[in-house]
Amino acid sequence: MTSIFSPKWYVEQMKGWSFKSYMLLMFGLGAITASTLSHSMSGIAVATWFAGVLGFTCTVAITNAKPLNGVLGLVSALIYIFVAINAKNFADVILQTSYIILLDIPVLISPQWAKDAEKHIHGLTAPKWLLTAVFFFASWGLLYLMDTHLFISPRPVIDSVASAIGFTGALLCTLRFREQYYFWTVQGIMSIVLWGVTAAQGDASPVLFLTYIMYFMNDMIAFFDSHIHWFHKVESSTSVADDPSQQLN
Repeated sequence: MTSIFSPKWYVEQMKGWSFKSYMLLMFGLGAITASTLSHSMSGIAVATWFAGVLGFTCTVAITNAKPLNGVLGLVSALIYIFVAINAKNFADVILQTSYIILLDIPVLISPQWAKDAEKHIHGLTAPKWLLTAVFFFASWGLLYLMDTHLFISPRPVIDSVASAIGFTGALLCTLRFREQYYFWTVQGIMSIVLWGVTAAQGDASPVLFLTYIMYFMNDMIAFFDSHIHWFHKVESSTSVADDPSQQLN
């Protein structure tokens, strides 16, 4: 874990990504920055931009099975929590907190994530799919009750569903199940709706709406780019991934 304090570690983490991932990263960072500059600037706008840049880079790092996502995800989640509280999307606050607990910290401290993560990717069996469904519906129910009874969210249904899907995806990501991407894809669509509605109602910057569109594009790369391990066997100059798949919100 001490390697995260070395600039060399960050340089190494940015190497070996698929070409499409590099292109999407450059496009996404440019689009998020341009969208931010096209609207009035404020403390929330700057925080949203920072969270969007770090969060998007984090998701592309996950797609390429790089533990860099642990560092970027931790920082971006903390900023997202601040932005989500300001927007009154309280289930999203819980979601970002779950990312820190279920995804960012384990990725930073787990030896298997820190090295050759692509070799530990596997799929859900039927019993594990059932457990995943139970986990999702239990999360959704608790988040909806929180949004309607503990904190009063203006968008309880969209907020709770999007967060429950992301909560489940984060757990599957930490455990290196490739099916996490099914959840990330649906969660991306729901988050586009959530933050689009939030921006239309004047409670948040449109930047997060755009950022989640970038997340959705990253999910498509995980599915269809043959150089990504989550759903493809990728040969390298030194080895072949032991499991025919790889990757992940």
